[in-house]
Amino acid sequence: VQLQASGGGLVQAGGSLRLSCAASGRIFSINDMGWYRQAPGKQRELVASITRDGSTNYADSVKGRFTISRDSKNTVYLQMNSLRPEDTAVYYCNAASRQLTRWGNATAENNYWGQGTLVTVSS
Repeated sequence: VQLQASGGGLVQAGGSLRLSCAASGRIFSINDMGWYRQAPGKQRELVASITRDGSTNYADSVKGRFTISRDSKNTVYLQMNSLRPEDTAVYYCNAASRQLTRWGNATAENNYWGQGTLVTVSS
């Protein structure tokens, strides 16, 4: 399973960005999808996650500003509004997925990561 993230960039404080992450490959199923971020000198942290049935979870620091969503084509989005300088980080998408084998059955669930997209918020 490959995850391709896009949408990062430079934005002024108070601005908005929308991140996208498309999953591709021999996908049997995708359960939870999420966005994590890692700022310089800090550990990677969960930003938001969404289950297969649409239930969401957010870090306290982004509640009310960020919205996670997903579509039926295995793409997850992160709408980021009212951005702050402390939101500056590399954002990674994540998916818990089962792959389809050549024999037509499914592997055990594994976690897959995208390549990361840089979000820089200037003050």
